[in-house]
Amino acid sequence: MTMLASLFSPSPLLTTAASTSSSATSLPAPHAVRLPAPRPLTATLAAAAAAGLLLLTPAAPSHAEAEFKVYYGTAASAANYGGYGGNANKRDAAEYVYDVPEGWKERLVSKVEKGTNGTDSEFFNPRKRSEREYLTFLSGFRKLAPVGAVLDNLALSDVGLQDQISSADDVTSAERKDADGQVYYEYEVAGAGAHSLISVTCARNKLYAHFVTAPNPEWGRDEAVLRRLHQSFKTVDFSGQD
Repeated sequence: MTMLASLFSPSPLLTTAASTSSSATSLPAPHAVRLPAPRPLTATLAAAAAAGLLLLTPAAPSHAEAEFKVYYGTAASAANYGGYGGNANKRDAAEYVYDVPEGWKERLVSKVEKGTNGTDSEFFNPRKRSEREYLTFLSGFRKLAPVGAVLDNLALSDVGLQDQISSADDVTSAERKDADGQVYYEYEVAGAGAHSLISVTCARNKLYAHFVTAPNPEWGRDEAVLRRLHQSFKTVDFSGQD
């Protein structure tokens, strides 16, 4: 009888469930909801500001653009050359111009050098002195010789150019005219150790040759800047202008 009574007596679990269900119909049991901890106001503002910066701030360029200044060259003879360098009060007497990167240094050309190979001006990169641009001139030329002969004649007075041409993988030449009809010969010499761009023209009974040269590692790094220097060279006549 005891066993039968235990079988038919209500289970404590069923009784508890029934009572709970009965009470639930009358009043729902409250459920606890876990809310995230509030973020400090400063952290929220900082996150919003960072998101705004990501949306509104343009990406910074990988390389800062180079800045340039204009050099005014006078092509003065050795007898009239003062040797002071600089660019002050040269504009009115300038016979040619070219761009120079900011930060490059001017090398003072001696009277002896000017008189022997006609070097009139030179600038170099202080990080690598062999990365440079310079101009030479020779008097007594009314017009340009054939394009091939001009480069050979320039190399006669420039040992470095001779070596570069002799070891060059490629030498190219071209002829162009500017807006005023001035003729320029353009040369590119891709040597085993260095790269050069040369521009040659005649004006005022003079031959002007502008050189831009750099070792191959610097050429690979600065090619765009060096090509701009090459393209910036031109002869000018500011006399009589305001």
